[in-house]
Amino acid sequence: MMPSTIYLTRNGLLEPLGQSQVLAYLRGLSGRYRITLITYEKAEDRADITRMDAMRAECAALGIQWLPQHFRASPKVIAPALSMVRMVWLLLRETRGQNARLIHARSYIPAAVALIVSRLTGVPFIFDMRALWPEELITAGRLTRGSLLHRAMVAAERACLARGGAVVSLTHAAVEHLQRIYPDALAGQRIAVIPTCADLDRFVPPAQPSAKRVIGCLGTVLSGWFRLDWLAAFLKVVAEQAPDVVFELTTRDDAAQVRAALDPDGHLGSRLTIAPAAPEDVHQVIQGQTASVMFFTDGLSKLGSSPTRMAEILGCGMPVVANDGVGDVAYIIRKYRVGVLAHAPDPASMAQAWNDLLALLQDPDIAERCRRAAEEVFSLEAGTAAYAQLYSELTDGGRRCAD
Repeated sequence: MMPSTIYLTRNGLLEPLGQSQVLAYLRGLSGRYRITLITYEKAEDRADITRMDAMRAECAALGIQWLPQHFRASPKVIAPALSMVRMVWLLLRETRGQNARLIHARSYIPAAVALIVSRLTGVPFIFDMRALWPEELITAGRLTRGSLLHRAMVAAERACLARGGAVVSLTHAAVEHLQRIYPDALAGQRIAVIPTCADLDRFVPPAQPSAKRVIGCLGTVLSGWFRLDWLAAFLKVVAEQAPDVVFELTTRDDAAQVRAALDPDGHLGSRLTIAPAAPEDVHQVIQGQTASVMFFTDGLSKLGSSPTRMAEILGCGMPVVANDGVGDVAYIIRKYRVGVLAHAPDPASMAQAWNDLLALLQDPDIAERCRRAAEEVFSLEAGTAAYAQLYSELTDGGRRCAD
């Protein structure tokens, strides 16, 4: 019989991230493991009965037992705390009921829950960090450094790093940081760097590049750690210098709020479109673009970030416009020459970034380089193989959290 595993995440399977960063890996692992998947679905996604039924059918076909839960974000602090209590009960029930041999916890709250259940059952868990969450919350203004809540999160982070059967980080930059501040907790720990991967069978260069020049931006821009002012500055410069260029934001964020921030005077008008796209259609959106922009806050909060959008954009053969200080993003751009880096939001810096992008787009090998970078860094097959290796080591008697 295949070993039983539990995958726990507070993300929704019907969200784009759930599709690209949860189910994409589990498809490759489901043939070797009996997987129970616990996710937290937002109300608007649960209301889409057709997609919910389709997802249930796909999970059933893969042999995955999917247990979708209700995601509740408010009231702040209280809702996550209550959710965590129920999560402990649910994970404990499934771990014992399924005779699970491994818990895969995606991000901090699931990892803290997995730590508790692991101590009660002896089942090892993977602390799949995704990013440096406490630092991201501080940067977004949602957490105060040194507060009681912050100290509790840091203590939980240290405990999960020390007691997890393995740790997964999105970036080498985050691992280096964690090893500096938690040398004892990480001594002898299994650590794997698995960046956000993309399904490169779907995210491929277009058969025929679009004749229009379209500057895209994919994903949320209202997260608190996206540099919306930088994006506004870049769009303004490009709009002034290239009247034929149009701008396409693909996001589930409130369109009116985004437009008010990016184009308060209405100068872009119909040149700027802001709309969501179903996860299964995102690759087609990117294929119709010329380049894509992603500006994030830098510093400690983003050392652990590996933007999913970068893997998908490069897979489609498109270059990116980004900033330094975000995980391994700048390193990848410089190594593979697959984008340009903006250094400041002032008009001169953004004009330089635009001119650098124009020069890059004249390179006949740019699409091929972007694709090659995606295959070498963000391959779904390589990411799945890395997870499979950890699963094998831990289900075959690897170090347990309760030891």
